[in-house]
Amino acid sequence: MNTLLPVRFFQSLSISGRLGLTVSIFWLLMALFGNQLAPHNVEDIGGGPLFGGFTADNWLGTDALGRDILSRILYGAKFSIGLALGAAILGRVNDAMLVLPGKVLSLMIVAVFGSSLPMLLLTAIFTYWPGAFRIAFAMAGSLRNMDYVRASRLRGESRWYVAIHDILPNMVHPMLADFGLRFVYIVLLLSGLSFLGLGVQPPYADWGTLVRENIQGLFDGSPAVLMPALAIASLTIGANLFIDSLQQMRPLTLAKEGV
Repeated sequence: MNTLLPVRFFQSLSISGRLGLTVSIFWLLMALFGNQLAPHNVEDIGGGPLFGGFTADNWLGTDALGRDILSRILYGAKFSIGLALGAAILGRVNDAMLVLPGKVLSLMIVAVFGSSLPMLLLTAIFTYWPGAFRIAFAMAGSLRNMDYVRASRLRGESRWYVAIHDILPNMVHPMLADFGLRFVYIVLLLSGLSFLGLGVQPPYADWGTLVRENIQGLFDGSPAVLMPALAIASLTIGANLFIDSLQQMRPLTLAKEGV
């Protein structure tokens, strides 16, 4: 049954791919519902000791202002993941932009236009758009010379038919892998900008901001700086495990059972 397609897709992944997909979905859910699940308000100050450890009231400790770090991570998920995912979806404008390294280009844009949330989204798009466009263009150019594409043209099929039925399906898998890699790069880019103070601005905070705010607790081994870094690491590792497993994924069968 086609309704079982998600289950078959999950079963077709390797063990590391399943783990990576599970971790990625977990953080996506936290980005969507983290605000409702957070045990404390994001702006609560003085609710606990400075750089406090693991307690029943503060499961992941407290930060430099006594705020619950678990709540801060859950509130920050929508910025770390939402901005990166939005940029990865929107950002698919020319090869000339590839001349500048991505981080240098992003620093230039933020320095000139500021670091509002829409501008951070546009910064990530313009930073990683050229590479995605080049890969898609090269792949489509290679597929258009395949024998089955030539056969479709000889049958008199339209360009739209050839593009949608012959070329696009064979681009989906590699482009999904490229999309996932760029999502990870954008997460690290935005976290790096926030760590430098050029990303998400107070009173909001993404995970990179949380690391910067609590960096003084690093030498004390405070969870306030370790937990946001662990959140970034787990998301990037999980997404990479899932992306790597796509290369080994078994073909999916869409046929109904018994057919």
